Amino acid sequence: MTPEDTTRPRCNITVVKRSLNPELAEEYCQSEVAPCPCFTEGQEFVCGLDKPEGFCDWAWRDIHPMVAVLLAGGNFSHGIFAGWMKNERTMIGCCSDGIRPVVFRIERIDP
Repeated sequence: MTPEDTTRPRCNITVVKRSLNPELAEEYCQSEVAPCPCFTEGQEFVCGLDKPEGFCDWAWRDIHPMVAVLLAGGNFSHGIFAGWMKNERTMIGCCSDGIRPVVFRIERIDP
């Protein structure tokens, strides 16, 4: 990290929950499916606009817009999000895997 990087906001991404929809897995998957193997609950990543090392590409595509909003100084407490999040520096997002979604807490951390 360069000295310049320490002056920019970052995001802390925490894996809150890994889920499994077994009825959908049974109906649509070819073999037995378990919750997402890419993450563990409580796992944390710190990032800027770039995908954190070891982060699932699919999940990153899904939550990156929320990361970008928070890093740009935006928040989720105005407009359609008014009254939604208790902390305007935080958003809950998830990957779009309908069989085994993962829920993330995304928090802006200022230098």
